[in-house]
Amino acid sequence: MRGVRIALGTLAVAGTATLLSACGSSGSSHAITLYSGQHVQTTAALVHAFETSTGIAVNVRSADEDTLATQISTEGGNSPADVFYTENSPALEYLQAKNLLSPVAPGTLAKVPAKYSSPQGRWVGVSARVSVIIYNPSKISAPQLPTGVTQLADPAYQGKLAIAPSETDFQPVVAAVDRADGQKATVAWLKGVASNASGRDYPDNETVVNEVNRGSAALGVIDQYYWYRIRDEIGATNMHAKIVFFAPHDPGYVTDVSGAGILKSSGHQADAQKFLAFLVSPEAQKIIATSASYEYPLLPGVAARGGQVPLAALQPNAVSVADLGDGQTAVNLLRQAGLL
Repeated sequence: MRGVRIALGTLAVAGTATLLSACGSSGSSHAITLYSGQHVQTTAALVHAFETSTGIAVNVRSADEDTLATQISTEGGNSPADVFYTENSPALEYLQAKNLLSPVAPGTLAKVPAKYSSPQGRWVGVSARVSVIIYNPSKISAPQLPTGVTQLADPAYQGKLAIAPSETDFQPVVAAVDRADGQKATVAWLKGVASNASGRDYPDNETVVNEVNRGSAALGVIDQYYWYRIRDEIGATNMHAKIVFFAPHDPGYVTDVSGAGILKSSGHQADAQKFLAFLVSPEAQKIIATSASYEYPLLPGVAARGGQVPLAALQPNAVSVADLGDGQTAVNLLRQAGLL
């Protein structure tokens, strides 16, 4: 997760996280604390709408989701967090495995397709993104592009590839390759990817998009929403890069889920449940659908922001949120390949 952090009101620093206190929240008798690894701008809009409709104040602590998950684990029963909202499911699965999450209300879980939420009912899916190939047509033609993610290790792409291996968005792709081919083959693939991306292993997907767009790299792997966001930032006439999907059901074709869960240690269970119910409500899902994040809302009947292939028309591989797990296997494989 990478994003520009903004203050909703009073800004204070708490450890490695940024604490964003919602305007007018200090005097409220109802308040919850949200640890958020999601896009700050979209989270701010959701929080504002929730506060307006319920009168429940939300104090937001924003940081990278892995940092926040580790912090919650360390805090244990003393965590001030009531709700954890992430950009990717592994951070929630990590806390679920540690038995730190409360059951989500059945009515909330029922709002979105079950495949996008915890099979154990401990967190609910809120939005999704899909992995794609980004390429610069002046550096590589469409027929030269790989159709499968494992082809990224082919010598044909030596010196042409850009990746962001430290991004949590890349881990689901690694996990999907591991599920399809096994750990030994995945490490070998990652070493080939590392060789092809030598000098072009960037810290985040925004950099991958910008470097491919300017022609410093021919192609890369990102989640689709980065392309749309940066296109809007720099203007369509300045966006030279394009995006394409992997072949249907290829391991590289991953739908990655953003979700939210409630901490067992929360002293505000009822209000926290209201917040999760709001996140999958039509009002919140329309906020997500029209936000600058370009994520896919998960509530059936709410369409994604214009220009995108509808979520129902995507043809990703069958890797599930349970298959992705807590992300540790992917991290270990990336380390074995020398990418972390």
